[in-house]
This record gives sequence, structure tokens and C-alpha cells, in this order.
Amino acid sequence: MSKNALNFPHPLAFWFGCLMIVGGVFAHMPMFMMGQHTHWHMVGMPMTTEMWLGMAAIPIGLAFAAYGMMPRLSQMRSAAAGDGGHLHFHVADSVALNKEHWKLVAVLVVALAVDVMKPATLGFVVPGMSEEYGISKPSASLLAFVALTGTVVGSIVWGRVADVFGRRSAILMGALMFIGTAICGAMPSFNWNLAMCFLMGASAGGLLPITFTLMAETVPAAHRGWLLVALGGVGTSAGYLAASGAAATLEPMFSWRVLWLLGLPTGALIIMLYRFIPESPRFLSNVGLEDAARAVLRKFSGNAADVEVDDDTHPGTPNLDALPKAVGMRELLRGPHAAISWGLLTCGMAWGLANFGFLLWLPVNLTELGVDPKAASALLAKSALFALPGIAVVVWMYHRWSSYKSLVLFVGLSALSLMAFWAISVMQVRAQSATILATASLLVSISGVIAMLIPYAAEIYPVHLRGTGSGLIAAGSKFGGMLGAGLGVAGLFTHFALSALVIAVATAIAGVMIWRAGVETRGRRLEDIQRMITR
Repeated sequence: MSKNALNFPHPLAFWFGCLMIVGGVFAHMPMFMMGQHTHWHMVGMPMTTEMWLGMAAIPIGLAFAAYGMMPRLSQMRSAAAGDGGHLHFHVADSVALNKEHWKLVAVLVVALAVDVMKPATLGFVVPGMSEEYGISKPSASLLAFVALTGTVVGSIVWGRVADVFGRRSAILMGALMFIGTAICGAMPSFNWNLAMCFLMGASAGGLLPITFTLMAETVPAAHRGWLLVALGGVGTSAGYLAASGAAATLEPMFSWRVLWLLGLPTGALIIMLYRFIPESPRFLSNVGLEDAARAVLRKFSGNAADVEVDDDTHPGTPNLDALPKAVGMRELLRGPHAAISWGLLTCGMAWGLANFGFLLWLPVNLTELGVDPKAASALLAKSALFALPGIAVVVWMYHRWSSYKSLVLFVGLSALSLMAFWAISVMQVRAQSATILATASLLVSISGVIAMLIPYAAEIYPVHLRGTGSGLIAAGSKFGGMLGAGLGVAGLFTHFALSALVIAVATAIAGVMIWRAGVETRGRRLEDIQRMITR
């Protein structure tokens, strides 16, 4: 690996793999362009030889790119074996934010927007897909379930990849796989769309936790908290805006299929920005590549002399980053981080139930409470506006007051908002003001929870488990969405009061678990946070 940790070990193999992936996607374009004569309907068309060859080229290209980017296991083993232990040096936590930090923030916003854009696109794809394939809406909803399943798998898998091969490698490989799954837009059958949508979700699902992991390990401690939360808020908004803008602009011209084909340019954008995505210096140091770690630190600190080297192993304090790496997920759920891991997992699943279950059914349930359907939609739109300035409040509280207490506060607010809906339903309250207040409160609170949940997870785990831990918590929130979709099919959300009560109780339990196990991360170095957890 080069000392600046920006180039690839085998660049020719990496770029050859990229060309094969892009070529594999373009091999599907003749089939897609034939659709212009049928109003872009491709259902029932036979798969051409070029498409089969293109599908074969994509995994081969991924293999070449992976080899070009990540063949440093032997180097890491020899480096780790040679020093007899790890000195932890990191970007100076006292330095001010500089242009290198802001470049990284800008690129990671793009990566996060791509992650958010894909599930947001589902709502715009389903109507056109249902019409073309002649399937019912319940059958079409299977697409969302499959996509969420893919994001759950992707969050866990890419989190582990990030801890073994590096954060930068995981982001770039996820982007390349995302490019390859753009062929979903040229699939002639619904079943092929399901398969590709699963892979698309798996490729994009890991971008969110890994971007937070890389950010947490690179920016100074004094600015880490508010930047992580702001990154989540801005990236999420950008993803939804990109999805809605593409649907409004391109879908009328090229049908719903073009929204899947956008995986090529959006994923390629991340690849082209690769020079602005450094490897995490903490990851490099932890695997023994200290020269490369120093190079990255010099890039962000400005001077090699400013890079401090200190042994973070204190008497009586376990050095978690020197523990055997094979334990993986078991260490998260059984070791010193078990209590907070289970608390955050419970919180993520409760949030998924509220966001992908209760909120999706809220317009229907509001109508049954006597609210006009158009008024219900307008109510949700107005309430969503309150969530935007709410993110600014979240950033301020996370940075100025307390990280885990802010999370607990918004979790508690979510539980109270759900209980308000339970009371409105049970007591048959018809006052519009009560419904507006409960709706706005729920949207603001759950937006705040998800804005803090993954950033907090990225701060509390040791280096060798940070990607895995962040991915696990992200997967928990998406699994809650899967559970919400399943319970919706089972009919839970048609029982308005019962569904509100069940999710409120689960949310409250999560808040208590985080309150009991949480530690303060505001302004603290990542190494100091580990000492607090392992005392």
C-alpha cells in the first residue's frame, strides 16, 4: 500500500474491474432502448445474449476490483506480528476543522445520499411496476420487503468487511456493487427485479454505517458529535430530494425503469471521488500499518510533527483493540458492550416499526378517526416540515448537552407521542389540534432518534468492531422495517390503538436500556470512551 493510503495496491486490476462492471451494465442498454417503441415496457421480452454476458461480467469485475483494492492481508499480518502490540496514534483531537475534513464530509454526504436514495425510490417505482407487470399492490409491496431484507444483510456484511479490509474499501466495493445492480432497470420480469432489488439493497445498505464509522475515526473529538448528526440529517434530506427530483424529471420520459438505472451514475460518482476518501487512520494503526496511518494523519493534521503517538493501554484497562478479532458479533452481544448493543438494537427495531409500520398506516387510520383523506395528507406534509428545524435542535443538543441523554430524550418523546395516539383512539378524541400535535411530535421525535442512533453507535465500539457494531445497529432499524411490513400484512396496524400501544412500550423499553447502559461520548476521544465502557 502506498504511504498516502490513497492509491490501490494493484490499480490496473481495480480499474479493469470497474470497466468490466460498467461494461456489464451497458450491455443491457440495447435491450432497454428497444423499449422506447413500447412506451418503455419490457415485460415478456426474452433476455438477449448481450445481457447474459453483461450479467456474467459484473461479478468478474467485482472480483478484479476487490483484488486490486484489498490484497493486503499478508502485509497486515506481518506488520501486526512485527511490533508486538499497537501504539494508537490518531488525528490530533485538538486541531481545528480544515479543508481536508470538509472534503471528506462532502464526499460522505454523497455516499449517504446514495444509501438513502434507493429505499426512497421504491415508492416512486411501485406504481409503474405494478401496471407494467400486471401485479396487485400487495404483490408489488414484496419489492419493498425484499429491498429491506437486502439492506439488513448489507449492513451486517459490509460492516464486517469494513473491520477486516478497511472502511474505504467497504465504501468503494459497496458503490461498485451498486453500479452493477443498475441492470435492475432492464429486467423483463418481476422475479428478476426482486433478485436484483435484494442485491441493490445489500450493496447500498452498508454505506450508511460505514460512512459514520469513517467519519467518527477521522474528525477531531470536539467536532465529531455534531458533524456525525448533521451528516445524517443532510445526507438523508439529500437522498430524498434526489429520489423525488429524479422521479419528477426522468420518470415521465423513461418510465420507472430509469430510477433503477441511476445506480450507474450515482455509484460511479462515489468511485470518481475515491481520492477524497482516505482510509481510517485508526483502522490502519490497529492492523499494524503505522506508516500509512501516519500519512493519513499528516494529511488531516498538516504536519508530521504534530502527529502524537501514545500508548492507550492503561493499567487495569483491557486493550480491546488488541483482543482476538475472530470473536466478531459475539463480542458485541456478550462482551462489555452487550448492554448498550442490545439497547441500541431494541431502539432501532422500535424505530423501524414506527417509521415503516405505524407512519405508513397513519393516513388510513386518521381517516377512520374522521379526518378528511386530503386533510390527512396535508397534515402529514405540514408535520414533516416541523421535523426539519428539529434536526438542528438535535445537532445542538447532541453537541452541547449530552449524546446519550439526547438520544434517550427523543426516544422517550417518541413513546409519549405514540401513547398520545393511543389515547386519541381509545378516548375517541376528535379535536384536530390534538391530532396535529401528536403527528408533529412523532415525526420530529423519530427523525431525531434516527439522526442520533447510528452516529452514537459509531462512537461507542472499539476500532476492530466499529464497522460491525454500526452495521448491526443499522440492520436493527431496517429489520424493524421488515417486521413492520410483515405486521402490516398481518393486520396489526388496522388496530390503531393496539399498534400504537405495542410500539410505544417497545420504544420505552429501549429508552430505559439505553439510559442504564449508555455512556457520554460528547467531546471525548474514542479511546477514552472505550475505557469508560470497560471499567
